[in-house]
Amino acid sequence: MRALVVGAAAGGGLPQWNCAAPNSAGFWLGAPPHPAATQSSLAVSADGERWLLINASPDLRSQIIALPQLQPRVGTALRNSPIAAVLLTNGDLDHIAGLLTLREGQPFTLYATDAILGVLAANPVFDALAATVVPRTPIHLDTTFEALPGLSVTVYPVPGKVPLFMESGEVATDLVGEQTVGVAISDGRATLHYIPGCAAVDAGLRARVDGADALLFDGTLYVDDEMVRAGVGTKTGRRMGHMSVSGPEGSVAAWAPARIGRRVFVHLNNTNPLWRDGPERAETEAAGWQIGHDGMELTL
Repeated sequence: MRALVVGAAAGGGLPQWNCAAPNSAGFWLGAPPHPAATQSSLAVSADGERWLLINASPDLRSQIIALPQLQPRVGTALRNSPIAAVLLTNGDLDHIAGLLTLREGQPFTLYATDAILGVLAANPVFDALAATVVPRTPIHLDTTFEALPGLSVTVYPVPGKVPLFMESGEVATDLVGEQTVGVAISDGRATLHYIPGCAAVDAGLRARVDGADALLFDGTLYVDDEMVRAGVGTKTGRRMGHMSVSGPEGSVAAWAPARIGRRVFVHLNNTNPLWRDGPERAETEAAGWQIGHDGMELTL
């Protein structure tokens, strides 16, 4: 099984178009701390030819241009794509907006829970993906299905919240249901878990992932009030439905007891110090984690 980090950044990417905070400012000053990163997505394949795209970011066109694995095969049909299926883990804009890039009459299967499909159904702009060309296929929690030949997939609930554009009143950020899911993918030899958004890790989730060959996990913020400290926002990670990387209640500590082959942080916000060489990155890598980057490929 091959897994390709299509985009490693959280919403806005790195640099963010309107951001002059330190990580983004380096790009505008010509001394970036890290290569640019696009908004989060993963592609998985059993054969290297047909790919399951997990989440479709607003950066999808540029991601395809940058990644030969996802480009049309020249010398075959004049219109073709190795993206054979798309699966959505939630209804956030940075995970669904890229569907509009795929509106050119190219067949593929779109998988999502009923709750996430409901987000698309509520906005007629997504009808640009004609149902006769791109079937919307409901998937059910804890029910394994074959997403592509050789790839078995199971989605399961993880704590999260409704998309930002659907918030109203008091917002619960630790909902457990169909609105935010993790994904387990197996080719019969190896198993990978992809969880780009998660508000908390409990014993049940840890047990579910225990023994996996790889985990790609939500690394949005290094500390909960990171955006507040940076002066670029008023929301904490908890308010946004994301747990922090560091600290006694952070994801490094939460996953420490689990037996996992490769541990990779993805979905990093542009304020996260893990983008830079420094004590935060050194400590995280010493704990056994890798920092994901666009184009990173795992062969399992």
